[in-house]
Amino acid sequence: MTWRPKLVALDVDGTLVDGDNVMTPAVRETVRAIRESGIETVITTGRAIPGVLNTAALLDFDDAYAIASNGAIVFTYNPVEILNLVTFDASEAVRRVLEHVPDALVAVEDIGVGYRLNKPFPSGEINGKMTVEPVESLISEPVTRVVIRSPEHSQKEFATLVEDLGLSDTNYYIGYTAWLDLAPEGVSKASGLTFLCDRLGIAAADVLAVGDGNNDVEMVKWAGRGVAMSHGPASLLAVADHVTGTVEEDGLVAELQRYL
Repeated sequence: MTWRPKLVALDVDGTLVDGDNVMTPAVRETVRAIRESGIETVITTGRAIPGVLNTAALLDFDDAYAIASNGAIVFTYNPVEILNLVTFDASEAVRRVLEHVPDALVAVEDIGVGYRLNKPFPSGEINGKMTVEPVESLISEPVTRVVIRSPEHSQKEFATLVEDLGLSDTNYYIGYTAWLDLAPEGVSKASGLTFLCDRLGIAAADVLAVGDGNNDVEMVKWAGRGVAMSHGPASLLAVADHVTGTVEEDGLVAELQRYL
């Protein structure tokens, strides 16, 4: 392959790390080699800022760009400096979901800190400082991101329920579990990357994006070369330029070694 990216955008969960937040030595060494070769390397995730910093620590990254909250936040670290921030009024969408799933867990991002939530989430699912508040307090002002979790539902049941709600004025993503990410309309990892690339003077055609989830579809479709991990959903595989191995197979390594 003669093409070489100027920027590499990497999803975290299911791409850089497995379900236990474990990054293999091969992934760590290869991603570090990509950055050291001069290619801008950007963590691009649905995680909040603390989750990005956790991943950056695994890579021993510092002084870099990152995209958090599915594109709603673009920032540099360390120290954290927010370059772009998009918020929205999530109150109507949250109330609509809770009408059908009254026992759902709800969390809103507390930017740079962690989450404000109505009750505890399953251990390890979100990170940073947690503050418990009533739902009405959580949605009383604009936010960058809302996570709604329904441990009592299967992923399929929850996805069907959410799709029937018609959340047309909100961008949303269904996770591998009964997990719903609400984001501002028009905001995605692709929109975050567009902002960053405009700032850096890099064209989308010169971007490599790798991911494994529903929230990676726009990014993988937008990038000059979009790569899907093979365990990703059909919607992602359908728009990818290439499909690599699973996270357990170090699929990311196989893709990145092309450029070293």
